[in-house]
Amino acid sequence: MGSSPPPKITRLTNCRLALPHSTTLIHQDLYLDRTTGKIIDPQDAFFNHRSSPTQIIDLNNRIVSPGFIDVQINGCYGLDFSAPSPTYAADLSRVKKSLVKTGVTSFLPTLTSQYPEVYHSTLPHLRTSSTRDPHAGAESLGAHCEGPFISPAKCGIHAPSCLRPCSTVSDLESCYGAKNLNPSTIKLVTLAPELDASGTITRSLTGRGIIHSIGHSAATHAQALESVAVRGSSMITHLYNAMPQPHHRDTGIVGLLGTPNEGSGSRNDRRPFFGIIADAIHVHPSMVSLAYAAHPEGCILVTDAMSVLGLPDGTYPWTNGEVFEKRGESVVLERTGGIAGSAVSLVSCLNNLVTWTGVGSAVALRTVTRNPARMLGLEGKKGGLGVGCDADLVVLSEEGGRVRVEEVWKFGERVFVGGDGTEEEKGIRARL
Repeated sequence: MGSSPPPKITRLTNCRLALPHSTTLIHQDLYLDRTTGKIIDPQDAFFNHRSSPTQIIDLNNRIVSPGFIDVQINGCYGLDFSAPSPTYAADLSRVKKSLVKTGVTSFLPTLTSQYPEVYHSTLPHLRTSSTRDPHAGAESLGAHCEGPFISPAKCGIHAPSCLRPCSTVSDLESCYGAKNLNPSTIKLVTLAPELDASGTITRSLTGRGIIHSIGHSAATHAQALESVAVRGSSMITHLYNAMPQPHHRDTGIVGLLGTPNEGSGSRNDRRPFFGIIADAIHVHPSMVSLAYAAHPEGCILVTDAMSVLGLPDGTYPWTNGEVFEKRGESVVLERTGGIAGSAVSLVSCLNNLVTWTGVGSAVALRTVTRNPARMLGLEGKKGGLGVGCDADLVVLSEEGGRVRVEEVWKFGERVFVGGDGTEEEKGIRARL
């Protein structure tokens, strides 16, 4: 038997680590193995492999965070993930390399409510990769199918003609494609629980290892609670949006955050995780703070970004024949003026959370690293800085309580340094 190749070790020094279980940034070196793409124990490398760092990088007291994870992003840099085309694969490869520069090292490409042929065409491209290429950009962890099994009363800008009932497993298979119903291809499905009266569909999803998220739903609190406690739902899609608003006598889906549990933040905490768009457009800052205070361990910041993220302001076509308009970080449907996703970056949402809640960056970073990794069942692989975790990192500068992405590392390789690719990005936008 051949021996494993010796590790190629990088030592990051003079840095402050955002360790997922610490409330403060920790002054500590971090060691990466560029051969395996993982974080390593330096003592093990030295004593067992007789290896020492071949690369030492001084980070000048900047923050090192696990790579960001966005579990709801509909597109970016000119690509709508729900719009198949002859150049879809090439466009997907291109936008992954742009997205990683924002600090997002892993994501769930999100498909809105579509006709079956769209899912059959796009989903095979969105599955998790079998290779670990640091230069491929942000890594898909599988798709988020946001529909089409959602409430017509809470469909938002989803095309009503695409919505479908769902009563049997064959409905799932005919819509998404039977071969796509696995967690490597579809990681998460947003489905309104009131449409699944028997619970058969939710149990079928969770039984296959696919996460069920409650969203675009008119469910009562009792229906939502049953979906979590009995059927295995573990996530809420963009809290507050496309659901009944909480009332003190009927809290609806939002009330799940206040459900009695066996210990906040513990393994026995059965409250669901929740995505929330902290852009000051989808949700008022005070309501973001309220939700975070109620269940910080379950808070996951998402962008809900559209294809216009990274593009100039203006009007753009959408897949259902509508036209939307980008105004800064806001995206609205031109016909109605209604909110139509966002053009916000995840780091911008993070900075907003820090400003609105007053929590420090070490704790706030959990909402884009540890919390989504836990929700996805990937703790120990993604979203952390522990030994054995993938060496997906974001190096951040901090000024006035706000952080800025300075470097991004993927599988132990530095793939972005602040300022890189500026002209390239301009060229991409011009071609679009």
